[in-house]
Amino acid sequence: MNNFIYENSTKVCFGKGCVKEFLACKLKSYGNNVMLAYGGNSIKKNGIYDEIKKILDAEGKNVIDFSGIMPNPTYKKVMEGAKLTKENNVDIILAIGGGSVMDCCKAVSLAAVYDGDIWSDYWEKSGVIYFEPLPLGVVVTVAGTGSECNGGAVITNEEKKIKTGRDYPKCNPRFALMDPEYTMSVPKLQTASGGFDILSHIMETYFSLTDDDNVSDDISEALMKSVIRNLPVAIENPNDYTARSNLMWSATMAENRIIKLGKACDFQAHQIEHQLGAYTDCNHGCGLAVIHPTYYRHIYKDGICKFVKFATNVWNISTEGKNSDEVAFEGIQALEDFIKQIGLPMKLRELGMTDKSILPEIAESCNVSPGSYGKMSKESILEILNECY
Repeated sequence: MNNFIYENSTKVCFGKGCVKEFLACKLKSYGNNVMLAYGGNSIKKNGIYDEIKKILDAEGKNVIDFSGIMPNPTYKKVMEGAKLTKENNVDIILAIGGGSVMDCCKAVSLAAVYDGDIWSDYWEKSGVIYFEPLPLGVVVTVAGTGSECNGGAVITNEEKKIKTGRDYPKCNPRFALMDPEYTMSVPKLQTASGGFDILSHIMETYFSLTDDDNVSDDISEALMKSVIRNLPVAIENPNDYTARSNLMWSATMAENRIIKLGKACDFQAHQIEHQLGAYTDCNHGCGLAVIHPTYYRHIYKDGICKFVKFATNVWNISTEGKNSDEVAFEGIQALEDFIKQIGLPMKLRELGMTDKSILPEIAESCNVSPGSYGKMSKESILEILNECY
């Protein structure tokens, strides 16, 4: 294992009924003004909003709604939330939702107490947070990003056409309440795309140095197998508690920094998808599903040993009578077959993209990941995008 420093400040309450059991207790440490942040009306339709509002009312909390957080949260939406916190002297933000809601609220928690431009100072470049952001708690309703146990937030600047993420430990939620039953009303496509986002996070950590025997890779293989086993079950039977709970915790484990310890990490596929999303506002998990197999066919020869392990240890592919290239390639094909199985798109055209002429501009706007096995460039990214089209 390489050297590392580990820290995670988020306290997790996980399991059936955890919101009813722990939310009131968690809020006692903060003032009365609670900003309730969420996306659309889904939490009102499935009863989650009313359940949480009832708890807040019983505790005498003054609730300020911050709704309409979109799937790819924008800098404009962040500033709208920050303005609301200042106007209402908000004491704590309570984010209810998936990664987009949590990410937006992390940025809001920063902007709420910072007088400068958080985009230029903390998203366009990495900054140092020398102050305490507004406290944030989260109630997770979608398994996917794992945003509940880190300080990471991906924000889109629509004017500049830049979608970028930063991870600041000070932006970690103070607490995360995770009831797998809250994810049971998530539509099948969103379940599939969120599940693939989990798999993507794990793969992009796994397919990076170090390649020496290490605990992080061992955990990653177990997590990938769990996602591959449980995601089709959750899609087929949304009320399967075991599948939902395993997916929910796999998402957290993928992004609570544990599997990244001692790893270089390659988030090139995410870098490409982020800019794809900045230009087209496509579904994040669907975009990743299109990009990953093509990207891996470009780089597998540079990480052949790890790709062979992926094929044999994760997909149980036999090595008998095959060379390393053939085994590695079968592993990538197994990944592509899994994407088809869970009903996600295989090409950019299936995402609704009709204008191929914007691909060079998207490629040029992408960052190149230093953790990639392959020697990536703007030109190779454009090649990948063209193959994905």
